[in-house]
Amino acid sequence: MNLTILIPLLNEAESLPELYRWITKVMQQNNYSYEVVFIDDGSTDESWGIIDNLSKNDTNVKGIRFQKNFGKSQALHAGFAIANGDVVITMDADLQDSPDEIPDLYNMIVNQKFDLVSGWKKKRYDSIVSKNLPSKLFNWAARKTSGVQLNDFNCGLKAYSNKVVKNIDVYGEMHRYIPVLAKNAGFNKIGEKVVQHQARKYGVSKFGMSRFVNGFLDLITIWFLSKFGKRPMHLFGALGVIMFIVGFCSAAFIGVYKLYKLSMHEPAILVANNPWFYISLTAMILGTQLFLAGFLGEIILRTKNNEPRYKIATKSNL
Repeated sequence: MNLTILIPLLNEAESLPELYRWITKVMQQNNYSYEVVFIDDGSTDESWGIIDNLSKNDTNVKGIRFQKNFGKSQALHAGFAIANGDVVITMDADLQDSPDEIPDLYNMIVNQKFDLVSGWKKKRYDSIVSKNLPSKLFNWAARKTSGVQLNDFNCGLKAYSNKVVKNIDVYGEMHRYIPVLAKNAGFNKIGEKVVQHQARKYGVSKFGMSRFVNGFLDLITIWFLSKFGKRPMHLFGALGVIMFIVGFCSAAFIGVYKLYKLSMHEPAILVANNPWFYISLTAMILGTQLFLAGFLGEIILRTKNNEPRYKIATKSNL
């Protein structure tokens, strides 16, 4: 199979029929063998009814319905798990991503041998203050922190080789950082393509300003996990040992200095009255706690159970 089109969605009933017709037209024009997988992330409108009807009339259409809203990352995770296409395309359901971009993205994966190609909505039709400027700041921070040189991490229109989606784990709200996850998994040929951004035709955006705050927090998380996720003791243990040694040496110096003063018959304050003693003691306590945090992290990594992160209520054509 040439292509899998993955479309996570939440309350996009109005746009689904038009999106389906658009995708089908592009697929037929290019003679692709394909599947379109809609992942309904707990919609409360008629989205699932439309998906179910489409799948009954077209065997290329498949659907997954979550029991409730679990988030875009979990929807992509579920889609990646069942994707059969040699190339996997992800796109949003709001018609702001153009299916006409699919052939070029497909060719970049198949012919140019990219592992992943991310869309870049260079010209946007969103609010400058509430979306464009925060997005530019967010993308700048993501580039500096991750080392992945993309201009638009948030673009939902991306193409992947099948081996990429089968070897990355998208969790939490990490869908913004799939290129970083791919790089951390050893897929280094990551490209970018300028794509057309269209004004929203139906409904309203499901993302507010909070996504940028969450995005920065996730960026810190993914930076930490990429460096120390498999070896927390290397960070917490090292910091803990350093702080404990500094605190211990400082406390020892205070004690030795007190003994020296007494041996010279010079006045010396009580150790307990010396503020530096309490600073040293605090450093030793913090050092011990950091070391224990690293130790516990190592234990958790070795004993954790992989619990399901979402529950599927219904499937169609699967």
